[in-house]
Amino acid sequence: MKALVDCSELGLAPDYRGKVRDLFDLGERLLIVATDRISAYDVVMTEPVPGKGALLTGISVAWFRRIEAAGLVRHHLISADWRDFPAPFRREELAGRSMLVHKTQRFDLECVVRGYLVGSGWKDYRATGAVCGVDLPPGLKEAARLEPPIFTPATKAASGHDLNVGPAEAAAIVGADWFARLAAASRALYGFAADYAAARGILIADTKLEFGRLGDELVLIDEVFTPDSSRYWERAAWTPGTTPDSYDKQILRTYLDAQGWGRSGEPPSLPAELLARIAERYAEIHRILFDGEAGL
Repeated sequence: MKALVDCSELGLAPDYRGKVRDLFDLGERLLIVATDRISAYDVVMTEPVPGKGALLTGISVAWFRRIEAAGLVRHHLISADWRDFPAPFRREELAGRSMLVHKTQRFDLECVVRGYLVGSGWKDYRATGAVCGVDLPPGLKEAARLEPPIFTPATKAASGHDLNVGPAEAAAIVGADWFARLAAASRALYGFAADYAAARGILIADTKLEFGRLGDELVLIDEVFTPDSSRYWERAAWTPGTTPDSYDKQILRTYLDAQGWGRSGEPPSLPAELLARIAERYAEIHRILFDGEAGL
């Protein structure tokens, strides 16, 4: 599959361009195209990772199928088959990397569920004894399992990092009833996915989910349980006290840090060997979880 950096390469002008996805507004529906762009520290790299968009889409579609079969929550996916797309999007160049979805009224809240004490949560805990205002027992180690997992929402930022908020502030943003539904759905989805992954030797350390509403119905939207939105670890490599390598773009962040880049401005160029290693990490978690299941 040829790398796709921008849908304008295909003569298609997106209505919205995110760090990775190009989005087209089709009225009551959206077309989401996952390009091969990759970002780190909220900066999009110059070089793409060939095939990354298709891997992200394939992983999301596989999870949407299982979530639907389990009856957990409605999702927004209509079709990931390019032959179902309306003109001018019925194009084979979009195969594997695109989803036709229902357009919902999006909640401006990142629904984060943490099952392990890692990343910014670990830093917060060391400083305050809590994670995003959720008090935790003293003496926990880095990467400790959190029982039960905790729900730590964040506001969606137009650019830069999302901002963690407490339950009261989150409820004020979306309303108390919707906040309760979002928290319950997020915990249920994380528990379902964590059990599925654990049976395949994988831990999901944490994840962020997005939701919208269609009338009074809660709808899971965007990507779901991809390596861009979730931290995957090999279960055999997990030991409290250290953070295992994850199946995501951590190798990219490690490389950038080693170059002395200041995490803003023009990023260093990325060697082809690094791009290939990143692609392989994404492909590996796809194989482990779904045995390479196609995204259509």
